[in-house]
Amino acid sequence: MTTPRKTRQGEEAPPGPGTPGRSARALAEALLRAREFSIGGALVLLILVTWITNPSFLDSQGTQDLLLNSSILLLLAVGQAVVVLTRNIDLSVGSVVGLSAFACGSFVSGSDHSAATMVLLGIALGALCGLVSGALVSFGRVPALVVTLGMLYVIQGIGYYWADGGQISAANVPDPILELGSGNVLGVPYLPLIAVAVLVATAYYLRTYRSGRELYAIGSNPEAARLAGIPIRRRVLGAYLFSGAVAGLAGALWLARFGTVVADPANGWELTVVSAVVVGGVAITGGVGSVWGAALGATLLTTIGSVLVVLKVNSFWQQAITGVLLLAAITTDRIVHTRTTSALRKRSRK
Repeated sequence: MTTPRKTRQGEEAPPGPGTPGRSARALAEALLRAREFSIGGALVLLILVTWITNPSFLDSQGTQDLLLNSSILLLLAVGQAVVVLTRNIDLSVGSVVGLSAFACGSFVSGSDHSAATMVLLGIALGALCGLVSGALVSFGRVPALVVTLGMLYVIQGIGYYWADGGQISAANVPDPILELGSGNVLGVPYLPLIAVAVLVATAYYLRTYRSGRELYAIGSNPEAARLAGIPIRRRVLGAYLFSGAVAGLAGALWLARFGTVVADPANGWELTVVSAVVVGGVAITGGVGSVWGAALGATLLTTIGSVLVVLKVNSFWQQAITGVLLLAAITTDRIVHTRTTSALRKRSRK
């Protein structure tokens, strides 16, 4: 039996080659990469088949629309993935997007406020919502499903009360802000560039920083994480804070993208976001997955919606296909988890 190696300070070092811990990580990473590659392959195949059927699908305007349509959902999936990795969930993101979009619209309507100021307002408002949810989940020890479902309705109620049946008109939104939603750099719209920047920064943080890796440890085994001295409450609070901030940013970009905003424009998106994350390989039980996979899942779901429109298929099928993909992803996660556990038990007996 291999014993843990000791560091100079007497602490246990990471398991050596051939140990169950390293085998588990290697196996999980291999399965994760296979899942992400399969999603990417399905996405490319879907785009190619649609392009062959309708060549205008990938013309200049079609490509820009595809990028713009996936940007906001991709952002939300990145934020949601960080929360799900800790074995929690945030069902309030759609409502946060709506409140942020309407608040930003009210703030800039008929004024000369800059796009940067609007974006900061959206992020701050979203972070505040995430802070409330995170505090109740981490320090109040209230189940995440209950907290975020309650926050969904609270934020919706605030939004409807604030709007009072009205809406923000694009005619009252300053041109620089609308330019943020329609402008581009070398043909690439600003919104997907912002979404990719957030994605890359988040992926780098989760992979490089100790606090990022601790989120995986919390989701994999909360009790072991606690015994290892990981500040679980602070990490979970930080995950919700990040998810809320990203949702607030998405709300500000929603205003820039569409100009006209009602009280709750992203109503129902919370389930789509969760579906994108799970389809992308982030286990709903926490501890497994990556923001890259979540981004691929969001892009795949958005592309399916665009493809159905191009092929003039009833939009009902988008929800049906999303449901099928979600069930398939959860089933796959369960099968993989069972087989991985069985394989590790066999190795440990040798």
